[in-house]
Amino acid sequence: MTAGHQNRRAPRQGVTSSVGEALRSYLARTGFVERLNQAGVVDDWPAVVGDKIAAISQPESVTQDGTLFVRVKSAPWMQELQLLTPELLKRLRGSKIKRIVWRAW
Repeated sequence: MTAGHQNRRAPRQGVTSSVGEALRSYLARTGFVERLNQAGVVDDWPAVVGDKIAAISQPESVTQDGTLFVRVKSAPWMQELQLLTPELLKRLRGSKIKRIVWRAW
């Protein structure tokens, strides 16, 4: 056997895995799937809250514990949105968002 062939492994038989499957498995094991779902809220914000609320608010970040921080145009709008928080959390249920913190600009 030549030196170049000594380090080659024989292919595993019966074990096939696509890169996508390996990546999904890794993301699930590490908890990144949940984090990606949480972060997706930032991009999906207008679809979740509607155009009127999206026009006066901007999601900023999501913490690992599921807290979403959202900037709001004014204190009166912030108060209005605080009243809507339970409804918005229902809409966000699949994203693992557990709490919304509203901040006036």
